[in-house]
Amino acid sequence: MINIAIDGPSASGKSTIAKLLCNELGYKHLDTGAMYRCVALKAKQSGIDYNDKAELEELLENIKIDFSSEGAVLLDGKDVSKEIRTDEISMLASDVSTKKEVREHLVELQQAIASNKGYVMDGRDIGTVVLPDAEVKIFMTADVDTRAKRRYLENKEKGLKSNLRELSQEIIERDYQDTHRKHSPLKKADDAIEIDTSNLTINQVVDKIMVIVSEVLPKE
Repeated sequence: MINIAIDGPSASGKSTIAKLLCNELGYKHLDTGAMYRCVALKAKQSGIDYNDKAELEELLENIKIDFSSEGAVLLDGKDVSKEIRTDEISMLASDVSTKKEVREHLVELQQAIASNKGYVMDGRDIGTVVLPDAEVKIFMTADVDTRAKRRYLENKEKGLKSNLRELSQEIIERDYQDTHRKHSPLKKADDAIEIDTSNLTINQVVDKIMVIVSEVLPKE
């Protein structure tokens, strides 16, 4: 078994592709973005000032993030899969993820989980920070309009109200936050393979990555 790191900006399709790759390979998926969203949601629910180092460290000491076998995201034992996907939490997660304490806490947890191999992990600093030794590194991109439409349709399917123009602006703002943050900014690892998904179907993206993976997997 190997580990596969998938990085890229918001709504580039990372989680969708990661889950499909897991189905193909029999691997486990670790959605690191969901973990940061959980921290953001708990900070909002607790009413803490996450710019206060002491309050933030106390939150991190007491937070529990799990993933069910069905893929649900559990925050302190509660299914928050839908709550963490709102536009408000998306922007808050991007802000919270700039905090050094948050990144160090979650990166340590992510590295421990993936140490046994057999994981497809997606996020924004997987290939550069979390799993720099991952056997396969993919950097997924797509233009802003395509990503906004994807997020709009995703929200619509989940019954969440959203505005396409506002989503485009939020994606642009989040891209700036993610690429300019001081700690572990979003960037392509030197040895990552870039795939622009703007004009590709989901299956075409999966097929491209499976070809890359097949060249790295140990021959039986």
